[in-house]
Amino acid sequence: MILKMTPVHLADVKELAGDLESKPELKNYLKEFSKLDKKKADELLEKLRAIGNLKIKEESMIKIVDLLPKDAQDVSKIFNDVSLDEKEVNEILTVVKEY
Repeated sequence: MILKMTPVHLADVKELAGDLESKPELKNYLKEFSKLDKKKADELLEKLRAIGNLKIKEESMIKIVDLLPKDAQDVSKIFNDVSLDEKEVNEILTVVKEY
């Protein structure tokens, strides 16, 4: 029975998965798509939370950490259910560019 669902970034998945040698498909997926180590991913997540924008849900922050959008078009693909103005998008991109 699932009691609570919490989104996690790919760097957390590496840690939660345990022995990746016995899970070659997961290992290959994480190797190809995980761009940050756990420490940097956690730092980025905290900086995104610090923006304090109520439009940016935790699930979207996790997607930002995993995808590291490079421009406004990439950000808009993550936020297809919410409309962000140019200032909000630039805040996100400024934080992400550090990584």
